[in-house]
Amino acid sequence: MRKSLVLLAFLPLLAAPPADASPSLEWTTPCPDYGRSPSPTAGLECATLRVPLDYAHPGRTIELTISRHAGVPGKRRGVLLMNPGGPGSPGLAMPAQLVQRMGASGLPDAYDVIGFDPRGTTYSTPVTCAMTPEQRGSVLGPYADGRRDVVATAAEARAVAKQCGDASTKDLLPHMTTANTARDLDRIREALGERKISYYGVSYGSYLGAAYASMFPDRGDRIVLDSVLGPAGLDVRANQRFAEGFDDRFPDFAAWAAARDDVYHLGRTPAAVTAKFAELAAVRGPEFRANTWNGLYDDAFFPALAAEWAGTARAAAGPLDGDNHAALQLQVLCNDSDWPEQLGYYQRAVERERARHPMFGPAAANVNPCAFWPVERAEPPVRVGGPGPADVLLVQNERDPATPLSGARETRAAFGNRARLVTVDAGGHGVFTRDNACGNAAVLEYLRDGVFPAADRSC
Repeated sequence: MRKSLVLLAFLPLLAAPPADASPSLEWTTPCPDYGRSPSPTAGLECATLRVPLDYAHPGRTIELTISRHAGVPGKRRGVLLMNPGGPGSPGLAMPAQLVQRMGASGLPDAYDVIGFDPRGTTYSTPVTCAMTPEQRGSVLGPYADGRRDVVATAAEARAVAKQCGDASTKDLLPHMTTANTARDLDRIREALGERKISYYGVSYGSYLGAAYASMFPDRGDRIVLDSVLGPAGLDVRANQRFAEGFDDRFPDFAAWAAARDDVYHLGRTPAAVTAKFAELAAVRGPEFRANTWNGLYDDAFFPALAAEWAGTARAAAGPLDGDNHAALQLQVLCNDSDWPEQLGYYQRAVERERARHPMFGPAAANVNPCAFWPVERAEPPVRVGGPGPADVLLVQNERDPATPLSGARETRAAFGNRARLVTVDAGGHGVFTRDNACGNAAVLEYLRDGVFPAADRSC
């Protein structure tokens, strides 16, 4: 790939004294540990914060749990909030993960690094849809071989939607939205006593950050969006783009497996590995395709994926395991966007995507519970973009199985002169803190040093 050389704009590195936190924040240790040992939140301090359940009609409140790794006095320049995506992924451990992976870079010294479980997640007033383990992947339908498969999936999706509407937390359901989570971010900012916040979000966290930068443009400091969704977030088009991401990324795995045919015996060439995929998918069915897609998220997953193909191992638990994670993911996705409700739409989409992306298209285009959602949207989707400072850095792998490059380019266009896009010649989901020198450098130079690219670039 041709690499472009650009001039860089240097932003001043302003030292800031520690903020006087709101009296509502009482930092304590230890933090909640998610029932794991050793604790993923070791070394952090935590606090709780009450926020409105419904910002349009304040009154009832819910509790958020937030975590902190304090910056170094004299080096601290502000606060950095972090979100791991999902939606539905807990985030209290993110400050500890940043220290572990990037501590030597000096970045954690420059900020109070703040993690949080978003509303509806784990330690922040969790929601449920009372889903069985088999139902927890329903946000992404199984690979449909024809119109009848869409009808069968619709029956299952309708049942899940009804469960969400009837669940013990049904009164919380309408308020699980990206817009409300962005408002929660601003309440966290207020409670921390900060005029502005910096932010890092990956995957769905990129859309949350884009929403915050659009809704509160003057309250952001340095905003980094990693593995970027399109400006409409996780809507029906984003679901269908999973197949585009599969096609972008699969050749990396095919080449890797072909180079190790003596170990896994999946084919001596990428073409042979691709043919093996079709052969195995015909025998093993939709679960095999879904497991392969999950295995494309990171090069580190390739050995386990190849072993599963070879029949010497089973796939590890997927990212949707656990009712709370899956329930909140559905609730945010379905509440955020206006999903098509006619079954014929999905039947036509499946056939269209089969022609465009035969390996995974009929799964990504299949119907899900959002088509039968029991509540109407309380407000329009967040409109990403609008006026504001040039403070939004997007970093994106070229071959991302979940958030393809096309979505990042659309979000870049929506922000106009407010944003810059750094495209990395790599595969997988997630740029920062991975084994990726140029992607890590772009984020560090901005968050730590205040270097905002003067133009988009590739590396």
